[in-house]
Amino acid sequence: MVDGPGTTGSTGEAPRGVRDAPDVLSPARLGPIRLRNRVIKAATFEGATPDALVTQELIDYHLRPAAGGVAMTTVAYCAVAPEGRTERRQLWMRPEALPGLRRLTEAVHDTGAAVSAQLGHAGPVADGRSNGLTSLAPMAGFNALSMRRNKAATAEDIDRVVRAHAEAALLAAEAGFDAVEIHLGHNYLASAFLSPRLNRRTDAFGGSLRARAAVALGITRAVRDALGDRLAITAKLNMKDGAPGGLTVDDSLQVARWLEADGSVDALELTAGSSLLNPMYLFRGAAPVAEFAANFPLPQRLAIRAVGRGVFRTYPYRPLYLLDSARQFRGALELPLILLGGVTDREGMDRAMAEGFEFVAMARALLREPDLLHRIGRDAATRSQCIHCNRCMPTIYTGTHCPLIEERAR
Repeated sequence: MVDGPGTTGSTGEAPRGVRDAPDVLSPARLGPIRLRNRVIKAATFEGATPDALVTQELIDYHLRPAAGGVAMTTVAYCAVAPEGRTERRQLWMRPEALPGLRRLTEAVHDTGAAVSAQLGHAGPVADGRSNGLTSLAPMAGFNALSMRRNKAATAEDIDRVVRAHAEAALLAAEAGFDAVEIHLGHNYLASAFLSPRLNRRTDAFGGSLRARAAVALGITRAVRDALGDRLAITAKLNMKDGAPGGLTVDDSLQVARWLEADGSVDALELTAGSSLLNPMYLFRGAAPVAEFAANFPLPQRLAIRAVGRGVFRTYPYRPLYLLDSARQFRGALELPLILLGGVTDREGMDRAMAEGFEFVAMARALLREPDLLHRIGRDAATRSQCIHCNRCMPTIYTGTHCPLIEERAR
């Protein structure tokens, strides 16, 4: 992308010790593309695709942070196969989606920002009842999300899913995306295969870490082979699942080394947590159980209220809350890294740059204030108005947004 809004630096001086680090608001290269700064809008499910196709609401959702100054916005959860959707209203990559995707990318480009498509297969996180299709997982078993059984993915299923990622990446290129982000986190299919807790197979896809990583490594290689250097390729990788018996930092770091050696990705966005086993481990802050329950009919509502505190465990919020784990990756890899988690102000961004991260990613703070980056560029002392209440999370059922904006307007 050519330079656009947000390329100028802050009016404030960088903190002492950060002067040799790159300016977070300066242009940077990500693989074959040039971004106007180093701030990426992270993928968050938009809840704006009722027919699994692009809508004007989805376009507007991404126009807000793009016009607000981010370098690149990420379209979330573009499923590579119909059974790979978290639920039936989720966008999935197919020819029918192409016209809407082109409208979206053109609109974002008009703001001077780049746009990425997050490609993934939900695997055991998919709601088979909603999709009308059986969910795939490393192991067969009961799926509490759909109240049905998962199917253990066969070698043929895995081959199909790997090819589907490559085909979806080519469709993204045809639609005008600048980048694709491959979802290897949150116990989606590739991440579930990485987890020793969820993957107890004894074939070529289970047992050793190398075998458990075969799906993730196969997907990233297939996407690179399909795209070459046409688009930037990033991957969202769990550093740890945050659940007993799940993926650990040490194992994840080895997977990251393999990805770096293979040359299949241009950068890693480092994440954590399990949509199945410990969803709040990624988000930190308050757990909005009552708000989640309100989206369901009465019997389910009562059940969610009864067990919700056990499922949605609360972790205190602090700035840069994934930095301690991410620092281990930075020390071991040459690959560009994107720091996610509690990035809300110039101080945190500068610290990330000083620690050697090439990019930072923001999500919830941009729901509250889509123009936050422009405001930070004008005044380095700007503080985010996000209070980390996480009440935006349950709004995915009606269109993801910050409820505090509505309350403030009343």
